[in-house]
Amino acid sequence: MGELDTFETWSDRERRRAQWERLAAKLPELRRTNPFYRAKLPERASGLGDLPFTTKSELSEDQAARPPFGTNLTYPIGRYVRLHQTSGTTGRPLRFLDTAESWEWWRECWQPIYRAAGVTASDRIFFAFSFGPFVGFWSAFAGAERLGALCLTGGAMSTTERVAAIVAAEATVLLCTPTYALRLAEAAREEGVDLARSALRVSIHAGEPGASIPATRERIETELGVEVFDHTGATEVGAHGFSCSARDGVHINEAEFIAEILDVRTGEAREEGEGELVLTNLGRWGMPVIRYRTGDRVSAVRGTCSCGRTLVKLAGGIAGRVDDMVTVRGVNVFPSAIEAIVRRFDEVGEYRIALARVREMDELRCTVEAPADVAELLAGAIHRELGIRCVVETVARGTLPRFEMKAKRFNKTNV
Repeated sequence: MGELDTFETWSDRERRRAQWERLAAKLPELRRTNPFYRAKLPERASGLGDLPFTTKSELSEDQAARPPFGTNLTYPIGRYVRLHQTSGTTGRPLRFLDTAESWEWWRECWQPIYRAAGVTASDRIFFAFSFGPFVGFWSAFAGAERLGALCLTGGAMSTTERVAAIVAAEATVLLCTPTYALRLAEAAREEGVDLARSALRVSIHAGEPGASIPATRERIETELGVEVFDHTGATEVGAHGFSCSARDGVHINEAEFIAEILDVRTGEAREEGEGELVLTNLGRWGMPVIRYRTGDRVSAVRGTCSCGRTLVKLAGGIAGRVDDMVTVRGVNVFPSAIEAIVRRFDEVGEYRIALARVREMDELRCTVEAPADVAELLAGAIHRELGIRCVVETVARGTLPRFEMKAKRFNKTNV
């Protein structure tokens, strides 16, 4: 996908030095003018490990106590130019402010994401989002403007209208959640439109693990005729990750983010391994997060990727939320593991997973839009590959809800 930036091939020593120098240079200012971090940061720190973690609950409690924005503000309020908030899927939405400088930082963070996917100024990028207060899609749009591409907004459109707009404008790149990409394909079929024969050639997805799940990625590629790339980011942290030509995981942009992996059992933070992803951003100083516990479960590996990058890679992307993992009769399972199996069955439309408590025992149930014989095959595959029994029930196509933003397919019930 072209030449790599210098930071993408840093040695471990170069990376650690550059990251700490940049963070250390800003710590005195945060101690002076940011009330939230003034109360948290030690007077002296010789390395990242001397700094405390930051949690979402801390930020949420701070905003509740000092509404509307809390005390994590380094500058006077008049310095800020944009307000965005989290999606609220894991609790009360958090409000985050950006200065003109940090918004430009967001735009720059999107450049390696687009470059890794082969997106250039000659592309026409369609953003299939509502353009509400969630930052991800606004920043992707701003990054595309910075790139010089033609930006096509799908805000305030129905799914059918978006399909028509993609075809009419000859869009070459699509940005949306993995779930919504499949919804677009479904709507296109209903309208007699074959998006695989449109001008689309690349899609970039975020919000869910799907684009790094081979079965989901392959299904999107078949139905839309695109090459699929994953992207990871968070309103609290920034646009931090992207998949490369290897497409076997997600690289972290270590020029702008310090990545650590927290062993949730021991509390030890490492540079690689399995655990919770911890991130520190290095360009959003008006409302920063330092050693932020993202809640994302990952498996991080270091070394030189086949694409030539030495950036840390989250193998297989984000497995799911740390608190999404369920234990079914002694077996630990992430919803993404179920999706990896479900998406291999082309006959399945939408699906839903529930963890039910039945007579003091946990039971996994999956509802699918598929024929009964497919449901039986799916149940067998889940049992064979994950070692758990799953009750698979069928409903008619179109019965289950569709999603534009993050899909909500997993819930826990008591029976």
